[in-house]
Amino acid sequence: MSVSTSTPLADSAASGRQPLTLRTLIGRIGFGGTILIILLILNIWFNPQRFAPAAWGTVIGLAAPLIGAALASSPSILSGRGGLDISIGPLMGFINVIIVVFVIGKAGLSGPVPVIAASMAIGIAFGAFNGFLVTILRIQPIVATLGTFLILGGLTTTLVPSPSGTIPDWLRTMSGGWSILPLVAIGAIWLALSRLPYIGLLMACGSDDRAAYTSGVNVTLVRFLAYVLGGLFAGFAALSLTALIGSADPNIGANYTLLAISAVALGGISLAGGRGGPVNAVTGAAAIFLLQSLLVYFNVSTFILQMAYGTILVIAVSATQIERWLFSRGDRS
Repeated sequence: MSVSTSTPLADSAASGRQPLTLRTLIGRIGFGGTILIILLILNIWFNPQRFAPAAWGTVIGLAAPLIGAALASSPSILSGRGGLDISIGPLMGFINVIIVVFVIGKAGLSGPVPVIAASMAIGIAFGAFNGFLVTILRIQPIVATLGTFLILGGLTTTLVPSPSGTIPDWLRTMSGGWSILPLVAIGAIWLALSRLPYIGLLMACGSDDRAAYTSGVNVTLVRFLAYVLGGLFAGFAALSLTALIGSADPNIGANYTLLAISAVALGGISLAGGRGGPVNAVTGAAAIFLLQSLLVYFNVSTFILQMAYGTILVIAVSATQIERWLFSRGDRS
């Protein structure tokens, strides 16, 4: 009678599957996903009431502006050539002021159609402006969007120097039970675009724009539309921000700039372009929100929070290269 010498490791190797180890698990979900899971467990452990199913709408409402900002920052980064759009945060703040003070307040247009249309139109307009600076005038993205950052910051505080105004009830519900709607809208737009050639062309330009150009891709148009798309997403993120704060605040938008870029990098989107997607942006933003929530629970000072955000940005930018080095080394061994 023969004795079988097979083992689970040998069986998985024979079948072409790797055994589920810590290294392979992290390789599948990434550093951002690993951090997200750890932070989620810690938040549920220390603050179970806040993360109970009945409170999910409120939790999503708190996280939605940051998630929206990360999603808005993604298209320009994915387009490559250092496409960091640092004007997303101030753009959200500017849209918040315009729709609360001017569209809802002075014009008296408080219905969903004019408010949402105004948010989308302003976002698209400034996205197109950034795209024009970067792709037509060929200004470095970080310089071009820094200019837009300063313009929007100054314009916002000039129009509305201090918090003011109120919002209608339908918009306020987007910080509670209907808080998922702006994010669903962004996801639906990305899903629709993924069924068209555009997303593939965007990734191709981000990975190697010269190869894409020689293959007949209109790189300039693809990159221009990436900034327009980011502006459109910023419009939806501004709706989440407005619903959360319930008024116009000229000083709050800029806070999302650093956090959005940190979230994108932490989630696994390559800052060099061409790798990643909306799931990565959501993962990174959710992880930062959970870290924020955990530190606030322990009454950590705002100075420590700022240090944590800076540390996250440094780690997140390094994480992709570390991950590639670790797992390429493992594959060679």
